[in-house]
Amino acid sequence: MVPDTPSAETARTADVLVVGSGIAGCAAALAAAREGEEVLLVTKASEPEDAASDWAQGGIATTRGDPDSLKADIIDASAGVADPEAVDVLVENAADAVSDVLIETLGVEFDTLGAEYDFAQEAAHSEDRILHVDAATGQHVLRPFLSHLDAVDNVEILESTAALELLRHEGRVHGALLDTEPDGEPVFAGATILATGGIGDCFEQSTNPPGSTGDGIAMAFLAGAEVEDMEYVQFHPTAADVEEPFLLSEAVRGEGALLRNADGERFMPEYHPEAELAPRDVVARAVQDEIDATGGVTLDVSPLAEPFDEAFPNLAEKCADHEIDPDDGIPVAPCEHFLCGGVAVDDRGRASLDRLYAVGECARSGVHGANRLASTSLLEGLVWGLRAGRDATGFEPEAIEYQRLQNSDPALPDRFAGEKFHRLRRIVSGELGLRRTKSGIDSARGVLRRLKGEVDAYTRTRTSRSLYELRNATVVAILIANAAAENGESVGCHYLVDDAPAETESTAAATDGD
Repeated sequence: MVPDTPSAETARTADVLVVGSGIAGCAAALAAAREGEEVLLVTKASEPEDAASDWAQGGIATTRGDPDSLKADIIDASAGVADPEAVDVLVENAADAVSDVLIETLGVEFDTLGAEYDFAQEAAHSEDRILHVDAATGQHVLRPFLSHLDAVDNVEILESTAALELLRHEGRVHGALLDTEPDGEPVFAGATILATGGIGDCFEQSTNPPGSTGDGIAMAFLAGAEVEDMEYVQFHPTAADVEEPFLLSEAVRGEGALLRNADGERFMPEYHPEAELAPRDVVARAVQDEIDATGGVTLDVSPLAEPFDEAFPNLAEKCADHEIDPDDGIPVAPCEHFLCGGVAVDDRGRASLDRLYAVGECARSGVHGANRLASTSLLEGLVWGLRAGRDATGFEPEAIEYQRLQNSDPALPDRFAGEKFHRLRRIVSGELGLRRTKSGIDSARGVLRRLKGEVDAYTRTRTSRSLYELRNATVVAILIANAAAENGESVGCHYLVDDAPAETESTAAATDGD
């Protein structure tokens, strides 16, 4: 029943509402628009670089006519946890998706050698199969994608706009509340597709862009959707070890760069037969072990066939910006990179709530298992985005009665959310990072629950975006901690170590009350 109120009668409507503007959200919007649907794409981003897809360096994995080989590599890298049926969906649709969207529709000019594509190799890939543009592939995919959608008549893009809550009634999602009005503006949609990206803001250091607060996962969970595999948080092994880390693509190691500890020794052959090209979780832990043992690790680019600045000009420029001389070795350290879990979805991106979909990093499709294979994130976002966009069609938007958000109390000081985020990041980075202990996980759960109680007390009467982002990040952190507590076995990114001696106070306990 349509509520008899002016706010409901005059609300925005869309056949398909997409929340998020990375490659997964863009692919979903494109597919739905091709089916003739009226699409509203809502994004917090104001510039392309605000989306994680724009930051992607290495490229996009392809099958090169051998899907079985790619499937085997994905499952091996996943620590055997990936869903084989989901991987089948990915590899069987990869070639058509890349050809249709990236090459024919967007005209992405991937690097070539003569008349052939210059396929690169990355960690845990058994062959050269990565399409790329220098080490800045994401920019060359996302920016033309957004420009293309901007010219599509039945796609409207709302920038600098956040979704705060999903609108749900009796197990069905009817759209979302946006932050374009003080107490939330409703958008009623036939179907809603979440493509909100990662969770980097939960950690002290991350390769994600600012604003990666796990919004879609938190909103879906609070609405009653199922989430899975939240304990599998991947750390990239080679982020530049500077105040604001930047990623050093695995393609650099694929071209022959070596990892050396502070004593100048190459160490990866001692950790894994594939050495620098071992799965990410293995390399990340090895790098951290060597940092702890010797004081630092550098990426030695001298073995590259071409000079570093010619082979990777974008990365060379970033090194120069941070006063790093690659000839001396590039200092690196592990850094939070990608969440392998998220909103549980099927092969068409459908969540457990009716007419709710999730795609990209906020979704748990089953492809990545306990550890993601390099350069499969853009591919998964593209394939699942297209499949979800096509499936989320033919539904009429229906206005429902909804609870307006409260915005009655004075705004909090700007520093309030920042101080709470600082506390959250210390807890999550200290106890839910690269290595975990049972006592640390349990301690983090208690601290995070108390922190969420504090945050909830303020969000009840205020609707500021920063507060809702803090709430979302706190929900996500609790989901990670709960999943980690339930999984007593080290697998992939979820790595358990023996508890420290009893007299050593855990980081989480030490930060409680900060």
